[in-house]
Amino acid sequence: MSLELFKPFIGVESKPVKNEVEKGAIRKFADAIGDPNPVYRDEEFAKTTRYGRIIAPPTFSRTFEYGKIEGLSYKQEGLIHGEQQFEYYKPIYAGDVLYCSTKLADAYEREGKLGKMIFLVYEQKGVNEAGETVFIARSNIIYRG
Repeated sequence: MSLELFKPFIGVESKPVKNEVEKGAIRKFADAIGDPNPVYRDEEFAKTTRYGRIIAPPTFSRTFEYGKIEGLSYKQEGLIHGEQQFEYYKPIYAGDVLYCSTKLADAYEREGKLGKMIFLVYEQKGVNEAGETVFIARSNIIYRG
């Protein structure tokens, strides 16, 4: 697949997917990443914090469903995860309902030791029921098709 095949999808966003944030899933995620912070699992403790209730760890948004960009498909084998950034506008609380989507924000090509590589820049977004953006995550995927 060449860069030209990705270009028509730049700026195209998936249909938002409803994600319900469950406190059990937050606790399991915190356990999995080895974070013992009680704000992720203890409701009584969380009430004493500035958040007032259980919140999700910073990278918890990676567990959400984001949908697929219609018509965009490519070989998944050999993809390399380049980097990832998270920008939060609000905490993610247990009980939140977030509508998450993804879009291909950019695609560009570079030459490496092993030949041409295509960099796919994705942007994932979570919006709450009030229509407020809760977070934006950006990731680079390296495609060597």
